[in-house]
Amino acid sequence: MQLWKGSRLSTQKQMTQAILQDGSAIEIEIYGEGLTLLLPVNPRPLEGALAEQMRLYGADPALGQSFINGLQDVFRVVAFDYEGHLRRKPRPQSLTPENVVSDLLTIADAAQAERFVYYGYSWLGMIGLQLAIRTQRLAGLIMGGFPPLDGPYAEMLQVTTAAYRMASGDPDFQTAKDDQWSASQLSEDETQQYMTLYQSLQDFDDEAVQAKITCPRLCFVGSADEIQYGENWGNVFVSLTGPVVNNHTELEKRGWDVRLLDGLDHMQAMQSTPVVPVIQAWWAEKAHLIG
Repeated sequence: MQLWKGSRLSTQKQMTQAILQDGSAIEIEIYGEGLTLLLPVNPRPLEGALAEQMRLYGADPALGQSFINGLQDVFRVVAFDYEGHLRRKPRPQSLTPENVVSDLLTIADAAQAERFVYYGYSWLGMIGLQLAIRTQRLAGLIMGGFPPLDGPYAEMLQVTTAAYRMASGDPDFQTAKDDQWSASQLSEDETQQYMTLYQSLQDFDDEAVQAKITCPRLCFVGSADEIQYGENWGNVFVSLTGPVVNNHTELEKRGWDVRLLDGLDHMQAMQSTPVVPVIQAWWAEKAHLIG
């Protein structure tokens, strides 16, 4: 297995599109050969002021391309900017787990992938759990930045509700300061769709569904992935590391491989430099399980 050194440029790109649940079209870029990996990232590097703002927060404006470069020797990578698509065409009333899973399966169909591995980070990692319990087509699941057990669904509803109230002009939220969690750059519809998503998950029991997941599965999180929101966010504390650390043994008993990325926070633990080698090494151990 060739380990990624970050120097190889992607080649032989193929392009197609899928028509999603709401009737909108999303572009798909395909790289490499072999078992398909669905990768919901922007395959095109960002430029200009937005790219500079991302660098200030320690983010990579070419994150998707970095993942493609690192994984196309291991998988047939199907990359699509799902989050960006929702930014351009938000679904304030209909962003539910069922509809997102429908979109992902439609994208897999468009890429002619009957079986596939899925990787997602943060809320897109959480969606991987929803995908795994709704289809038998998963050959593997890589869930980053969100715990498979004891997920912070109630806390995330508080956060997304506050974001929606800020974006909608609620006078009680006008003093919110800009920071990396600010909703100031998101529209009312954009924030409402994530509030809708977490509202629909308030009765979700992530422990009860574990037996439904049968594919090889990896979860990882930064060891410093703990987010304390300010007063305008209700002072909510979102622990993403805690549930993984506290449930480490239980997760392994239930079939999860667990990796803790030492010293990394939520933003740092989504970057390609620490994550790609983890995925490569894990899949080198698990690929033989796929018939």
